[in-house]
Amino acid sequence: MNDSFGERVELVRLSSGIPGLDELIEGGFPYPSVILVSGSAGTGKTTFCLRYLCEGAENGEQGLYISTLSEPTQWMLRYATQFDFIKREYFGSEIEYMDLGDRIRKMDSKELLDAIDDKIAEVMPQRIVIDPITVVGTLMKDEYRSFLFDLTNRLKNWSATTVVTGEVGPGELYPPEVSYSVDGIILLMLTEDMEARRKHLEVLKMRGTNNVSGRQSIDINRRDGITVLKAHF
Repeated sequence: MNDSFGERVELVRLSSGIPGLDELIEGGFPYPSVILVSGSAGTGKTTFCLRYLCEGAENGEQGLYISTLSEPTQWMLRYATQFDFIKREYFGSEIEYMDLGDRIRKMDSKELLDAIDDKIAEVMPQRIVIDPITVVGTLMKDEYRSFLFDLTNRLKNWSATTVVTGEVGPGELYPPEVSYSVDGIILLMLTEDMEARRKHLEVLKMRGTNNVSGRQSIDINRRDGITVLKAHF
C-alpha cells in the first residue's frame, strides 16, 4: 500500500475575481473543477462569469468564453465593456470567444462534445465559462444528463476550472440535472424584503472546501461587477 494514501492534498485554487467571495471558499475555486452558478434572470450570472475571466486575464491565465445563445462577440462586448474591470483588448487574446448557438441545433451530443474539446485544445485555457448550460438541456432532452456527465469529466481532464451558468424557474434553487456532476454550486438570488428587492449570493456546495454557508448580500456595480458586501464590514 502506498504510504502516502490518506494524506491531505493541498488544493490549488484560482481566485474568483469576485470581491469578498474568495474569503468564503478558502481562497478560490479548486483547480481543476466545474462550478455551477445558478440563478434567475437579472441575478448577475453573466457578470459573474466576465469578472472571473477578467481576473484570469489580469493574472496571465488564458480564458475561454463559450456562449450557447447565438450571440455575436460584438453584441456581448457592447454591454460588457460598460464595466470598469473589462478591457476590450482581452477578447480575442487572453479571452477567446466561442459561439455554440447554431451548432447545438445541428449536432448530436458527441459532436458537440468534440467541438468543445477541439476549441479547448486550440486555446488551452485555465479558465472556461459556458453560459448558460441549461440552453443545451432544452434542445438535447433525453441525452442531456449523459452529456453533462461526459462534459464535466472532459473539462476536468483539460486541467481547467470551468464556471457554467444555469437558468432557474420560479421556486427552483438550481437546475437539478447539472448539480449531480459539478464540484461546486453558487446561488445568485433575488429576494423581497419589506417590498424591496435584494440580491444575495450563497455557496451551497464546494468540494474539498470549508466554505462559509448562508446568504450573503451582494451589490452589482460598474466598478467591480459583483461584490459580496460582507467583505466591507
